[in-house]
Amino acid sequence: MSEIVKAHVPCEFCGSSDGATIYTDHKYCFVCEKHTWLDEPQAERGERSMSSNKDVIPVSDMEVRALKARGITSATCQKYGYYISKDDYGNTIQVADYKNENGKTIFQKIRGKDKKFSVCGKQENVFFGQHLFSKGRKLVITEGEIDCLTVSQIQDNKYPVVSLPFGAGSAKKIFKAQAEWLQNFEEVIVMFDMDEAGQKAVRSVSGILPPHKLKIAKLPLKDPNECLLAGKADAVVRAIWDCTEYRPDGILNAKDLKDEFFAKEANIVSYSFPWADGLTKMTQGIRKGEMLLLTAGTGIGKSTMAREIAFKLKVDDGLKVGMVMLEENKNKTLRDLLSIACQTPLHLKWNSVDKELLKPAYDDLFGDGGFCLYDHFGSIESSNLLEKIRFLITSENCDFIIFDHVSIAVSGLDESSMNERKAIDMLMTQLRSLVEETGAGIVVVSHLRKGDTKSTPFEQGGTISLDDLRGSGSLKQLPDTVLALERNQQADEEDSRNVLKIRVLKCRFTGNTGLAGYLKFNKTKNVLEDVDPLEIKTEGEDDKCQF
Repeated sequence: MSEIVKAHVPCEFCGSSDGATIYTDHKYCFVCEKHTWLDEPQAERGERSMSSNKDVIPVSDMEVRALKARGITSATCQKYGYYISKDDYGNTIQVADYKNENGKTIFQKIRGKDKKFSVCGKQENVFFGQHLFSKGRKLVITEGEIDCLTVSQIQDNKYPVVSLPFGAGSAKKIFKAQAEWLQNFEEVIVMFDMDEAGQKAVRSVSGILPPHKLKIAKLPLKDPNECLLAGKADAVVRAIWDCTEYRPDGILNAKDLKDEFFAKEANIVSYSFPWADGLTKMTQGIRKGEMLLLTAGTGIGKSTMAREIAFKLKVDDGLKVGMVMLEENKNKTLRDLLSIACQTPLHLKWNSVDKELLKPAYDDLFGDGGFCLYDHFGSIESSNLLEKIRFLITSENCDFIIFDHVSIAVSGLDESSMNERKAIDMLMTQLRSLVEETGAGIVVVSHLRKGDTKSTPFEQGGTISLDDLRGSGSLKQLPDTVLALERNQQADEEDSRNVLKIRVLKCRFTGNTGLAGYLKFNKTKNVLEDVDPLEIKTEGEDDKCQF
């Protein structure tokens, strides 16, 4: 009679992470049913049948006895066929009889010393106690035999209760094998353990039964027997009557969402952009829980614009902002933000400026802890980049994240077989999920694809469309708002070279798109400033602002 050495181990044949069990002389997977003998070479394993196990123990060699340590009476054990016996070495064992519909023992599950389990007879896919019930209104299914005895006893042994044969890992297989029998009950209530393995088993059996039949019972403690021993038997009964219909994570019914929907904190709060009233009018501003993508050609001013958005959110709106600036070191980020506060290009004056005079301005801007930076030390570790962003949101309580930029983030990927398009898809999907999960806002900076537009090159201020985003369709599909910056870097006049068009390519919130305004970089103050549209010489209908 073999004994269990270790349960819930990986199977090398089917890939299951916890479906196999190692016994003293063999290994068996309850998912793919692959059996291997541990004393044979690998090539010869898997040919012998589990039926070679020892024959079942005769009733004459067993007795019914109360399980005092578990609070289970002898009457309950008698009903289900749960016995006490001795193994070949004289040690006390507990024997659970698994019977067919005629009451004949098919196999026995042996509980030995130190919770080691073994099987006598040829195991089959039946529930413990299944032979006692053919139909009914409510059927409760527990994870193990002791819990089955517990739930039955709490209800005076009057109602149908069964258990899984081989723990949580066998749930899916047994449900499929006995799907027809389960149909004989109006409600099938699973009362698995309240640990991760038990809840994983709950998820594994979803979809096997017809709609509205599977119900979930939740306990205040780990399992029914623990509740019984803690004097909370009534909680087990309440769990049965308060059971809820199973729904996978994320599936909700609108009738349950009324209070949350009308809660005060559910109000939509928008924050205006620091310039271009037309942009705020077209988009109604920027919001937490949304992703804004900012794109433009090389050297147009994406990072400058992103920093000014961050500055406004922190200084004017009182929000906390995380700066993930992958193309620059932390000192440059600090200096450029301080330049906005001081209205002067500090990078041009850094060697001559009196640093002591700047310290009060530094304290005013950064002293309250409203900015957090990610110092990447000159190396982008893609494997934990999302972890750092999550930390900024969940632990540092950042309301918005400025992420500059996508292309340099994916360039650090270790996966040699992953091209840029797939890498961007993966990153954008993860960022989108993070926004939905945490409710934070994120501003993502992205490059345009290489080459020209259909008409005019980007460096000459050509009109940008969603199709010009670099590398992946996810860049235009996943963000809530997409803003493009256009500037003619080849214009003959300097004033024209410094004029920046802001174009809304997408805005889910309002549905508005089109030209939203003009900005001009003030080199003296090192900031972007609004330009009166009337002062701009437009070329055609497309260049007219849409506000």
